[in-house]
Amino acid sequence: MAGSEFVEVLVGVGSARIRDLFKRAKVNRPSVIFIDEIDALATRRQGIFSESTDHLYNAATQERETTLNQLLIELDGFDTGKGVIFLGATNRRDLLDPALLRPGRFDRKVCISY
Repeated sequence: MAGSEFVEVLVGVGSARIRDLFKRAKVNRPSVIFIDEIDALATRRQGIFSESTDHLYNAATQERETTLNQLLIELDGFDTGKGVIFLGATNRRDLLDPALLRPGRFDRKVCISY
């Protein structure tokens, strides 16, 4: 799936999609969850105001952060020995939220230089 498929303006839709994806992967194991362009849903959180104070925290930002929080919750409860592999790909690692890259969430980080 593409990361942008989880980004919604409607509150709760993105996090529900994340929960459903992990649930389906566990039911249908062995399985692989692959999120391409994970930076679309796991961009560094900005808090109440973005870096530019001209952009107030809005519903779309709140939904993206709620979706990211759900992904982090699913990864925290993820048991690597249970037949499900989680992969994420990005060409903008610098944009990823540090919480996503914390030890225990991704066992391996592979950088492909070009």
